[in-house]
Amino acid sequence: MKLTIATRKSKLAQVQTEIVMKLIEDKYGILSEKLLMETLGDKILNKSLNDIGGKGLFVKEIEEALLHDKADAAVHSMKDVPYELPPMFEIAAVVSKDDPRDVFVGRDGIPFKKLRQGAVIGTSSSRRAAELKLLRADIKVVPIRGNVQTRLKKMEEQNLDGIILAAAGLKRLGKEEIITNYFSTEEMVPAVGQGVLGIEIKKESPNKDIFIKLDDFKSRCCAYAERSFMKALNGDCHSTLGAYAELQGEIMHLTGFFELNGKLIKKDIDGSIEDHIGLGQKLAKKILEG
Repeated sequence: MKLTIATRKSKLAQVQTEIVMKLIEDKYGILSEKLLMETLGDKILNKSLNDIGGKGLFVKEIEEALLHDKADAAVHSMKDVPYELPPMFEIAAVVSKDDPRDVFVGRDGIPFKKLRQGAVIGTSSSRRAAELKLLRADIKVVPIRGNVQTRLKKMEEQNLDGIILAAAGLKRLGKEEIITNYFSTEEMVPAVGQGVLGIEIKKESPNKDIFIKLDDFKSRCCAYAERSFMKALNGDCHSTLGAYAELQGEIMHLTGFFELNGKLIKKDIDGSIEDHIGLGQKLAKKILEG
């Protein structure tokens, strides 16, 4: 028996898929192979995600492969997965909750706090742009898209002072040494699902049990608390929105960041891990009430 796992072609997507392939081999002794795919989100890099239809563009073609049984499962960064999945699919397992923080990669290694006045930083995320402005109002933000290697190249070509990336991605790529600064989760509330991997399958998959048993309960609760917050606010790639859930024993602490009527609001809430979906909804209500 050999499983086929669909993934995007980028180096990071492949490394993340290999993490899951190793989990499967270690747990069951079953080998897997990758089905490499290029999504519309990968092909169109000269427009923002908002303009071409949102983060779902990173999963649509991959879901087609699942639908037509060309692959047994797909591995996604959970921050790329819309909260509404088509009814024939499900996230069978949430695994590998790694470092959720955003990081600054400075050209010439200049730290964020020592950047020149009016420094230019690249990011295509409205959340990151808004949180950067809260830290340094003088910063100029320009859009920059593509995989990690592409963004690093664009930083040099466009003479940017730096770019913002996810710590988890750089660590998985073995590029931790290029990180100039880490932003704490208080300084920059991460994207929903940042650092977390999800395994998507077709609901009637004959291999469903293999993938379900890879699920990390605590990682799933954190990811779904954040996704519940996003869903309650009807958030999508157009929204300036972030959320971060962390656990202290059975108590979950959930922080949310949202732009409401032009105003940036950050609030938090504590509650039981068992009520993780409810916590996301309650935090969204707390923010909407001002």
